[in-house]
Amino acid sequence: MTATAKTPDPDRLALGVQQPWAELIVRGVKTIEVRSQSTQVRGTIYIYTSRKPSPLDAARIAATAHHLDVDALPKGLLVGTVELIDSRPCTPADATASCVPAELLANRYAWVFANPQQLPKPLPVRFLPFGVWFYPFKRKTGKEPNRRRNPLPAESASERRPG
Repeated sequence: MTATAKTPDPDRLALGVQQPWAELIVRGVKTIEVRSQSTQVRGTIYIYTSRKPSPLDAARIAATAHHLDVDALPKGLLVGTVELIDSRPCTPADATASCVPAELLANRYAWVFANPQQLPKPLPVRFLPFGVWFYPFKRKTGKEPNRRRNPLPAESASERRPG
């Protein structure tokens, strides 16, 4: 679902992000999410706000700098979509785009975002997250393509067409 779509996309992954980071992402201020691991996921994803805000001083500083009242921001809801276009090691130059000081970027990965879309109204999820990635509108069956390793399901021998 994009900001203009009427129904949620059950096949779209969601990324759990603490506030105020989630709000800054969907506003287009924070274009790099800092994580401890790289990801192979690419494409449009939902941004889900975790129920607890970030305890980092950098989060408080970013919220103040952007005039955000963290207590008033949505929590436990989908707030928008964003394209995840790259994942690479962080550099000190990523401090502004990630809204965190350069010293917090050492040995971390930059998940690079583009095209943020804030939802007109935050949406509750049908299934709660378990880990970083989750499907908010369907239960994972184990038969979905693993978008981190293989974007399309492998074709079985019986489905192959002679060439």
